[in-house]
Amino acid sequence: MPMKRTRPATDYDVIDRWEGGVGWIAHPDEAMLRASHALAVDDEVWVVDPVDAPGVDDLFAEFGEVAGVVVLLNRHYRDADELAQRHDVPVYVPAWFDRAPDLSAEVRRFDETLPGTDYRLLRVFDRFGWEEGALYDEDEGTLLVPESVGNAPYFTTDDERLGVHPMMRLFPPSVLRGLRPDRVLVGHGPGALDDAARALDDALGGARRRAPTLFARNFRMLLPV
Repeated sequence: MPMKRTRPATDYDVIDRWEGGVGWIAHPDEAMLRASHALAVDDEVWVVDPVDAPGVDDLFAEFGEVAGVVVLLNRHYRDADELAQRHDVPVYVPAWFDRAPDLSAEVRRFDETLPGTDYRLLRVFDRFGWEEGALYDEDEGTLLVPESVGNAPYFTTDDERLGVHPMMRLFPPSVLRGLRPDRVLVGHGPGALDDAARALDDALGGARRRAPTLFARNFRMLLPV
């Protein structure tokens, strides 16, 4: 199984569907399981960290018109420019991002909340060239974390529903501690839509203890078959 597909997607798998949005994976046969999401707010849709696929516009059109494309990690521009141009909307990035690549779409920076929504912007990490935000609507119960927490094979041990990124295992992001979301959406793999707060607490609380197990598993994944 390749870590990441570079060819264009031909289809997608739907994940994380709930009344307030939906997610999809454009290349379900890759190990990275890059996940994208459409967040619905008042008949508008915010497309987050998208990987494009044929027909995906019909998926989030179920929830309304696209208001903007959001990039929450400075390595997740993915197909944001293409989708923003197709829908004639800006690309929104956290205000503290150092700089965006040259995009054809307009780039707008935001802080505190995603404009016109109750999604609060959390600063997850901003050091060593890693710039990551998360979106959290406490009343609606949705937390979206693009990288520090995930559910692809290299994120989780057999005991975890969600896992902390291998590079964050020794120092899990403190800003996520104490949150009580009803669902946790992630940028790699399906999220946790049931008992999500417990899955998040377990991921953060057990990150260091389970790190050796995860490191050993990931090392074995890299060995030639």
